[in-house]
Amino acid sequence: MKKSTLFDIISPVMAGPSSSHTAGAVRLGLLARNIYKNKPRKVVFKLYNSYAHTGKGHGTDKGLLAGILGLKVDDRRIKNIFENDIAKNIEYKFEYYDNFRRHPNAVDIELYGDYNMKICGDSVGAGEILITKINDFNVLLSGNYNTLILVYKDKPGVISSVTSHLQYANINIASLSCDRSAKGQDASMIICIDGNLKEDIVQNIEKMDDIYFVTYVEKLEN
Repeated sequence: MKKSTLFDIISPVMAGPSSSHTAGAVRLGLLARNIYKNKPRKVVFKLYNSYAHTGKGHGTDKGLLAGILGLKVDDRRIKNIFENDIAKNIEYKFEYYDNFRRHPNAVDIELYGDYNMKICGDSVGAGEILITKINDFNVLLSGNYNTLILVYKDKPGVISSVTSHLQYANINIASLSCDRSAKGQDASMIICIDGNLKEDIVQNIEKMDDIYFVTYVEKLEN
């Protein structure tokens, strides 16, 4: 007879026993998937601290993979995700570390495909999450707002040019943050907005000079 575990007890709104370790993990994986946009061929999950030590028992590994595959926190397939057919077409690996400089529930998600991307994030409690880095850029991205993410050449006028497109579309900016590798080098811009951004606005921003990468990420469902 199969022994039951906490992971076999599924609530109506969350698959798994822990909001931080399971629901937060699903949301981290799902937000990373939405940022990356393309379907990765391989994913490496690097779990830190509490995530590394207790993650397997709480289903953190299952939640992270399920999110990358596009499942939501209440999807009943999460508890058997490793055996599900949707997990058989992607290569994945889990690694475990201790690092006192990182959040207790921290993970690095390395995605490999047509291009490579590293996304770092924390599960901060009650299912809430925070993406803290995309590649080498510092960000603060909770998934609670529709968000425009850009990588561009650091030079005067880029921020005003991008925000003018939003102003033209009557889009209100909830928050805006920038980071750069060095003056005149690569920079990132994270713009959280109220409302929805139409595809033609995103396309117009993509056509701007010295814009290397643009992605529009819709907010996660609660």
